[in-house]
Amino acid sequence: MKIGNIVVGQSGGPTSAINASLAGVFQAAKDLGAEKIYGMRHGIEGILKEEFINLSQTLGSDSKVQLLKITPSSALGSCRYKLPKVEKDEQTYQKIFDILKKYDISHFFYIGGNDSMDTIQKLSSYGARIGSNITFIGIPKTIDNDLPLTDHTPGYGSAAKYIAAATKEVIYDASVYPFPAVTIMEIMGRDAGWLTAASSLSRGEDCDGPDLIYLPERPFDVEQFVDNVKEKMSQKYAVVIAVSEGLRDATGTYICDSLASKKVDAFGHRQLECTGKALTNMLEVLHCKTRAIELNTLQRCAAHMLSKTDIDESFQSGYEGVMAASKGETGKMVTFHRISNTPYQLEYRLSDINLIANQQRSVPGKYITKGGTDVSDSIREYIEPLIQGEYTPQYKNGVPSYFRF
Repeated sequence: MKIGNIVVGQSGGPTSAINASLAGVFQAAKDLGAEKIYGMRHGIEGILKEEFINLSQTLGSDSKVQLLKITPSSALGSCRYKLPKVEKDEQTYQKIFDILKKYDISHFFYIGGNDSMDTIQKLSSYGARIGSNITFIGIPKTIDNDLPLTDHTPGYGSAAKYIAAATKEVIYDASVYPFPAVTIMEIMGRDAGWLTAASSLSRGEDCDGPDLIYLPERPFDVEQFVDNVKEKMSQKYAVVIAVSEGLRDATGTYICDSLASKKVDAFGHRQLECTGKALTNMLEVLHCKTRAIELNTLQRCAAHMLSKTDIDESFQSGYEGVMAASKGETGKMVTFHRISNTPYQLEYRLSDINLIANQQRSVPGKYITKGGTDVSDSIREYIEPLIQGEYTPQYKNGVPSYFRF
């Protein structure tokens, strides 16, 4: 089965696995005999500016595809561009479809998270409205793991693996001195605590794991927090706490508001920062040494600690998206459906983009302890299969070597 020209882009926050999905899209299109495979620079903005890369030329060898697969960040660049509503600016949609027609594009693929699926939803809806035969398929991506209708998302497994390892390393480092100290690890997650929950995977025979874990799914009580820390300090010298950046109190106010700038992106999302620092300020009443560690972008670009499971699934999600488009599917996103944990088995399906765009999936209550200060042991059964296996980076002069257009 041969398909026409395709275009693929990446959007939203980069991850360690988003390029694996790009590699999967490219490989499937190549296998199906696509004449031209275009990459749009900086997401949908690349379409509007007609900034394309001919992937057929730049990814001409298998070795380049394999190197791209284990390269962190978004090789094509990204954007935070929100398409306007059609009724407010139909000219933008007309321009996009005119450009797609100019380049004889048959299939459009967008790799991203919640807001990127909003783009797929709007374009596929407009395409249907004007009778276009171009297909629009979303390829999931987000370390936040908060897309609905899918068991998990590409990028989460590698980020979870890094967080689990970094947590263990921080705990080992914090435990060397015989005096009271509190270390707070701030982990990404505006509305969902999946990443912070992954810190619990540091627990084992060689490590007790975090003493307290706080997710944004539960209102944060400052006074109770101080009491909880004080109790832990009565039991041990070094207390390590994992928190989500998006912690809010009972009124919905972000804990970081006392220090953060309150900036928002194009989609109206708060740019969160300094939650860990705000919490250490609250602990001054305990008169002990405190430290805030913000993992920040490290958790999404740590390609030296990739999950093989995550990378292989990310690649396959891109591949499956192209195969679906070749059969005429449109207005869909590739979703993961877990068949079993032991052995771990997965099935790839398609889900209606209208049920996914601008929606979020939180950590279920069954995974959060009653007091909201930890996660249950059962969450390990969910996360652990996703962090298995490793890809060794290609090294040059002692440091990893990556793909770059």
